[in-house]
Amino acid sequence: MFFDATRRDLLRFSGIGLAATAAPALAMASGKTQTGSMSSATEGAFAQFNVRQFGASGDGKTVDSPAINRAIEAAAAAGGGTVFFPAGSYLCFSLRLKSHVHLSLAAGSAIIAADSPKTGESTGYNGGTYDAAESNAPWEAFQDFGHNHWHNSLIWGENLDNVAITGPGLIWGRGLSSGRDHVQLGFAYIAEQPGVGNKAIALKNSRNVLLRDFAILKGGHFGLLLTGVDNLTIDNLTIDTDRDGMDIDCCRNVRVSNCVVNSPWDDGICPKSSYALGYARSTDNVSITNCYVTGTYQLGTVLDGTFKKFTGQEPPEWRPFRTGRIKCGTESNGGFRNITISNCVFEGCQGLALESEDGALLEDIAVTNITMRDLTTSPLFLRLGARLRGPKETTKIGTLRRVLIDNVVSYNSASKLCAIASGIPQAAIEDLRIANVFLEHQGGAPSSYADITPPEEVEKYPDPGMFGPMPAHGFFFRHVKRLEVSHTEVAAMTPDPRPAFYLHDVERADFTAVTAPTGQPAFRLRDVSDLRVRISRAAADATLNKVDDKTL
Repeated sequence: MFFDATRRDLLRFSGIGLAATAAPALAMASGKTQTGSMSSATEGAFAQFNVRQFGASGDGKTVDSPAINRAIEAAAAAGGGTVFFPAGSYLCFSLRLKSHVHLSLAAGSAIIAADSPKTGESTGYNGGTYDAAESNAPWEAFQDFGHNHWHNSLIWGENLDNVAITGPGLIWGRGLSSGRDHVQLGFAYIAEQPGVGNKAIALKNSRNVLLRDFAILKGGHFGLLLTGVDNLTIDNLTIDTDRDGMDIDCCRNVRVSNCVVNSPWDDGICPKSSYALGYARSTDNVSITNCYVTGTYQLGTVLDGTFKKFTGQEPPEWRPFRTGRIKCGTESNGGFRNITISNCVFEGCQGLALESEDGALLEDIAVTNITMRDLTTSPLFLRLGARLRGPKETTKIGTLRRVLIDNVVSYNSASKLCAIASGIPQAAIEDLRIANVFLEHQGGAPSSYADITPPEEVEKYPDPGMFGPMPAHGFFFRHVKRLEVSHTEVAAMTPDPRPAFYLHDVERADFTAVTAPTGQPAFRLRDVSDLRVRISRAAADATLNKVDDKTL
């Protein structure tokens, strides 16, 4: 298994080109190394800056970041150009991206994060360090360390225009910290320690950015941390990592497509809206489509194509959380508006989460054509809460409204937690439409679960497990106004005594053509007003103006 592998074993991954450290790869590179301007062969028709010609060796032993930064600076000084990485292994500390520069990673090329300083040491590999984590005062209290800093990364840029990283090469964050001491994964670096690298790629306040076709292995806290980046395209990436796959924070006009993310220890694709920019900026106009997210495979085995699942026998430091999901949140100060999530596959991870906890306006969301298998928690988790991590004088409870969920199928999910949509007593979820959904879970919950009243947990960190076991086996709706559920079925592999639908403090709800197991109540209604059930196998037609406590 991967956790038994040495770092040298990683060089043998068949699908990611790390064997390029061998002599045949070196022979592919240009024979003579220069440290000056671009070669005459690249002058004229287009500006290409080969990193070998600026002194990069690509031998996997020499620290190549000074040479690569010279190539980037030369491209920027020329008004822009392509910095080309031929096949080889480029051991690096921080690379500083510039405007109008395109990093092109050839097949067989790998940018490898050099080892960070170990605990108690001031330098890492060969005396090197990553760039210092810049101050983000006075906003640092409103998000964790990883979200507050960009410069302490393998590749970073700030205030950039028109940049790209493309090509079939690899970015391997071998020497980066994941920001979690308790999940070491064999690489014990402390993120807050000076000189330590914390993420693979970090961009801030930039625009017109293209990230396409490369792979990220073990990306640190974030494979991608993109904060305040507008006109952003992320396409055909494979990210196999030990923390978050990609965080899209305070960004606008974003297209994420055709990506594969294996992130067993944190979220896979994660739009956020933090206070890291010093103000509440919403994440708007985002499309996430044709992506596969999972948290069930050992680190590196999605990337190398072996797809080895966790066995449950891993050492404690390697046991996965199996998070791996698509989630809007948790950082949610500005909001999420005009978001589409479509044609995506979830496997062996948590389900889709939409969260407004820090004052976000979470509005106008369309989720369509989603398949899910072997989920560990709720297939759907919608939460409007009041953690309110932000400046006290301006951070107020947000909204969660106008959400459409259509054409979703989930098979073999864990049964303890059903799909959840929960507001709080002082703020309801509004205008929620659910249609054409099939949820089949493992079932078999004890009968005592049906009598549980989940706690409100108004200010608690949001996650599906925050409420404990749920009293429904299909959907739990609480503090919701204007709910519609149609052409939806809940099924249990093993008989489950809980009702399929549990409604608490719900105002105006319509259920049409819904199906649930027979021989037991399908609905539990508590403080429900203006309810209609029509042409459903789950229950007979009913119109109820006001219900305090009733089953159907």
